[in-house]
Amino acid sequence: MITRFLTEVRVAFNPFSPRSKPARLFLSLIPADARANGMTVQSKMLPRTSKESATLGVKFKDGKEMNLDLSNMRITEVMEQVDRHSRMLARKEELSGN
Repeated sequence: MITRFLTEVRVAFNPFSPRSKPARLFLSLIPADARANGMTVQSKMLPRTSKESATLGVKFKDGKEMNLDLSNMRITEVMEQVDRHSRMLARKEELSGN
């Protein structure tokens, strides 16, 4: 997963719900030094009795925000959505010569 273009990650999930697996896996894929490189990571644990679905909010360096409802998504679909925009930003950076 391409994380160098992410500036903010917001995750809310119930750790006891099986539908929260994509949220937990996404958090585990963020590199350990991400906060040192300017990424803000906010995680909110919902109570065990919560019926709220898991959500993921991602903000990119270009200002685009992506809000995903993870209740019906697999981790591969989530990574595909995030990487699609990250690859576009990588192409722009490569073409501009930075």
